[in-house]
Amino acid sequence: MVRGKVQMKRIENVTNRQVTFTKRRNGILKKAYELSVLCDADIALIIFSQKGKLYDFSSSNIEKTIKKYKEYRKDQKHDETNRPNMDHHHIQLLKSESARMAGMIQFLESSQRKFLGQSIDSCSLDELKEMDTQVNRSLQNIRTRKEQLFKEQVEQLKKKERELLEENARLCLKCGEKPSEKIEKEATASDHDMSGQTSEVMTELCLLTRASSP
Repeated sequence: MVRGKVQMKRIENVTNRQVTFTKRRNGILKKAYELSVLCDADIALIIFSQKGKLYDFSSSNIEKTIKKYKEYRKDQKHDETNRPNMDHHHIQLLKSESARMAGMIQFLESSQRKFLGQSIDSCSLDELKEMDTQVNRSLQNIRTRKEQLFKEQVEQLKKKERELLEENARLCLKCGEKPSEKIEKEATASDHDMSGQTSEVMTELCLLTRASSP
């Protein structure tokens, strides 16, 4: 069964009201003292009765505590006053950064279209020369990387061939054959084939370089 929330209201009987005030006042003063001792809190408590009588408690100096409270409230109001200006400044910075990034994206997209041979009617001769230089530089880097990969593949094939020849030699020994002359002939033929492949690769690269040069 859920009980409804008890609604608090003013005690109409004057005697009962005074008794309740005295009990609750003493209780809250006791709790304030315990809190200050147990938690080392700086507490100032001020109570005025209905007739204007003052009751107070302070864990240290009540005037210093009140002064600290006023300074805190003053700083808080100052922060609340300046916060709208700070937020506005931050928003302006975000808008400026967003506009800068949008301009950069537009520039990169335009440059990409030009390098693909699109929208170049408005380019000047100097711009076209600069683009041609950049494209040739990029092609040179691509060819260099391609040549490096070809060389690496040739070395891997040579290594694989040596492993196969060694395996062939072991098999020949198991079969009672002398593998020296046979393996030597195969190795010589393999080296010749590899040299031919390397020459063909280098020749192909040279022809590609000459064909693409302006």
